[in-house]
Amino acid sequence: MSAANISAANIPAINLAAVNVAAVNIRQLSTAAANFEAEFGRVLHWSAETDDAIEQRVADILADVRLRGDAAVLDYTARFDGLVASDMAALELGRDELQQAFEAITPAQRGALQAAAARVRSYHQRQLQACGLSWQYRDEDGTLLGQKVTPLDRVGIYVPGGKAAYPSSVLMNAIPAQVAGVAEIIMVVPTPRGEKNPLVLAAAFVAGVSRVFTVGGAQAVAALAYGTATIPRVDKITGPGNAYVAAAKRRVFGQVGIDMIAGPSEILVLADGSTPPDWVAMDLFSQAEHDELAQSILLCPDAGYLAQVKAAINRLLPEMPRRAVIRASLEGRGALIHTRSMDEACDISNRIAPEHLEVSAQDPQRWEPRLRHAGAIFLGAYTSESLGDYCAGPNHVLPTSGTARFSSPLGVYDFQKRSSLIEVSEAGAQVLGPIAAELAYGEGLQAHGRAAQMRLKPV
Repeated sequence: MSAANISAANIPAINLAAVNVAAVNIRQLSTAAANFEAEFGRVLHWSAETDDAIEQRVADILADVRLRGDAAVLDYTARFDGLVASDMAALELGRDELQQAFEAITPAQRGALQAAAARVRSYHQRQLQACGLSWQYRDEDGTLLGQKVTPLDRVGIYVPGGKAAYPSSVLMNAIPAQVAGVAEIIMVVPTPRGEKNPLVLAAAFVAGVSRVFTVGGAQAVAALAYGTATIPRVDKITGPGNAYVAAAKRRVFGQVGIDMIAGPSEILVLADGSTPPDWVAMDLFSQAEHDELAQSILLCPDAGYLAQVKAAINRLLPEMPRRAVIRASLEGRGALIHTRSMDEACDISNRIAPEHLEVSAQDPQRWEPRLRHAGAIFLGAYTSESLGDYCAGPNHVLPTSGTARFSSPLGVYDFQKRSSLIEVSEAGAQVLGPIAAELAYGEGLQAHGRAAQMRLKPV
């Protein structure tokens, strides 16, 4: 999901004369080429293998926090974040400090946070009504069957800190948990050298986060998973982080639930050539600016339009503050792909199963039914991916690296669990008992069979 919050106030002035204006060497492929499959495979290749040194370091940190609790968290926070605290109380932020942060930001920022939060909450409330409710029925013999949906008791949300500020991630993780009915939301956020981002704290205030601790890294994940004297153990951990956080989440899964292990951010644009090329170029930039491993791909049946987008990329890149990152991303993992048709473009999109999929076409509804695999689908030229990142309403925590083939965006359902309800009537036991006994004896489970038969009326 979204990059650090970038506003006009913090975009540096650019001396275009000093900018490297060399053309971006982005891959250009054609599905008609004989070597397309091989080249396409190179575009999609991304190694998710973990670094052995990171894995071992994370394992050591998890074990230490599990053994020493708060003392270990304090040690690692001082070592990795340069934030020295005498006790854990100094690392917890009270509700009053969150409110002060909210009141200290600009009126425009307050309004944006509140508007975004309202839209995210509205969307997830509809999601709750659609899939998050209990239900039950009785069949003809009086047996009650159903499903009981209950929220998790306590969840932890990890919010990246340091150089980047992610208030939108606070909203996207905390609000669906709150809508689901989670009683307690524990937020952890690193604050290197004690530098707290007011927008992140204000977002926690708006989203109704219960408690906030200024700790991060694998030690924060361990504290949430195992619990310490100060940080309570949670049932599930959600939210993005660096390689250490991802490795820690992978290792604690089973002790607690997790949302997903996310890979680099991705955007795929399906274009019919009707959208201004500059718009599409900037949409490709919007993911490329995340990091060098982010992926931006454009599929289009119009070769002339692809050339226009490439020209726009080269013209607009010097204006971008993060142009070095964008260039590395586009040259390393980006591609402009000429397809035989929009139908073929849809087929290729389904093979990629991207995190973000933009259908930048005159009639996007025509193509939407053909698109089966994507984290989020953005329909029409005016629906930039960035609107979904911040304020459209649907969640921006999305499956990456092709996992949209079998995974879904973060939602209310991630903060709930389902219990089956079964109440068999006396009449129902006469119907179900012989069936269960027959199958149980067939499996060699005598007690199962006899338990069912004991409830049968004598013949």
